[in-house]
Amino acid sequence: MAQVEAAYVYRVQLHGTSALAAVAMLIGVAFGLSTLITPLYPIYQQQFSFSQITLTLIYAVYAIGNVAALLFFGRASDRAGRRRAALSAIATLIIAVLVFLLANGIAMLYIARVLSGFGIGVASGTGNAWLAELVGQADKARAATIGTSANFLGLGFSALLSGLLAQYAPWPLHLSFMIYLVILCAVALLLAFTQETVRQADPRHLSVHPQLSLPREIRPQFVAPAITGFGLMALVGYYAALMPAMLLHELNITSHAAAGALFFELAMVVAVVIVATQRLVSRTSMMLSLALMIPAAGTVVAAQTSGMLWVLVAATALVGVSTGLGYRGSLQVVNQIAPSDKRAAVLSTYFVFCFIGNALPVIGAGVLSSLTNATVAVMSFACVIAAFAAVALIFALVYRR
Repeated sequence: MAQVEAAYVYRVQLHGTSALAAVAMLIGVAFGLSTLITPLYPIYQQQFSFSQITLTLIYAVYAIGNVAALLFFGRASDRAGRRRAALSAIATLIIAVLVFLLANGIAMLYIARVLSGFGIGVASGTGNAWLAELVGQADKARAATIGTSANFLGLGFSALLSGLLAQYAPWPLHLSFMIYLVILCAVALLLAFTQETVRQADPRHLSVHPQLSLPREIRPQFVAPAITGFGLMALVGYYAALMPAMLLHELNITSHAAAGALFFELAMVVAVVIVATQRLVSRTSMMLSLALMIPAAGTVVAAQTSGMLWVLVAATALVGVSTGLGYRGSLQVVNQIAPSDKRAAVLSTYFVFCFIGNALPVIGAGVLSSLTNATVAVMSFACVIAAFAAVALIFALVYRR
């Protein structure tokens, strides 16, 4: 009888393209929670009466959950199994959504953001490892393309959905989270029947020790991709946290749908560039991204100071191209330079740089904006990004294999 049940479970498991689609949905839906709140920031700011600094802190505490997930649970799915770890991540995201739904003050927003960051961190690590194993050794580039494009598709569609619902539907602070909750449960159901790729999974042997590593021999070569990830995620963070306020105050656009549509444009450009340039050599892709990062930061300043929508749309497209080239390129460079026995730990170190970049510069811009004005803040932010890009270019040219 037990053998019959086991055979039945095996038959209903998702394999091949269906399994890849289910895991890609895990990554996309998980990351979607991070931007579901983007068009809602002005509403929360008005309802709970908090400053621009507080807004950036609410956005940035998300990175605490991300880094904690990478540090302590980066390899959890290696022991517990991909399916079990993915369902645990979804359970964490469900709790985060419930906190958002019940939020009656700033404290609950902080808690929800940290929980969502943690759940996304676990889902990202698990999902990308799962994709690589489902694709197989022969085509790891395909797995990277699926994972990174799913990431930004989730970011873009969530921001667009939330903005449209906040503008045109009732319950602006609740309806998008309710729909997202239903989607999460549907993805969990799919993953429950998706092929497990870890043999002899045993959650009793989980290790929660920090799992970062950067061998001395690759440190000079690691600088360029690490700074690339830091700078690009800083630009994405600026769009996710501060662009709704810029649309409202500098361009006098009060529509929440516009904020969602702007981030949707950014994410779609990134996803298209990732897919379209997958045959481009990774180091070339990274260096092109760094070269574009400097004018991209400049166009963001131009959009802020001119107050013209077409400039902002053009700046968003340029930032998207730079991000698409740099995210895929820098990630693949890290994969190439990392020793095979320490690849997971080196990748975790790279993602820590990305998550810190996604949070720290945004906090600085928010503080400057409150102490001075938005123009000084965005100019300072752009100068920092340009300086980082120049340093990364120098390291990429000097230290190459």
